[in-house]
Amino acid sequence: MNDRSVGDACTFCEIAAGRLPARFVYQDDDAIAFLDIRPLRRGHTLAVPRQHVADLTAEGAATAFAAVAPALEATARILSTRLPADGISVLQANGRAAGQEVLHLHFHLVPRWNGDRPLNDWTSDDAAAPTLTATHEALVGD
Repeated sequence: MNDRSVGDACTFCEIAAGRLPARFVYQDDDAIAFLDIRPLRRGHTLAVPRQHVADLTAEGAATAFAAVAPALEATARILSTRLPADGISVLQANGRAAGQEVLHLHFHLVPRWNGDRPLNDWTSDDAAAPTLTATHEALVGD
């Protein structure tokens, strides 16, 4: 089951299809990675399989997980070298009770720096949101 009815639009499916805008950091035939619009830190990126699968418990999750693995690796390298981050937290939630807001399998890659505030909740970083365009340019620019 994919957790959406016929006719329901999935935000991440719409982004993957190019029908909604996003600041892409990585794209291939099977997955995408783009900046989160409510970043927990500067460079907070979502890695998403193009195939719609609700979460890791859904049918087809193993295939979707395998499809997103190269995006996770490539995005982690980009964040580590181009920001550069001292580390990266990878977060993932399954189901609304766990905090999953978009019911499409996705992974949060949150850049971390030595001495930054603890990552104890999903409170966005007010200083990071206004820098989305500049951060995007830093990550994908030459």
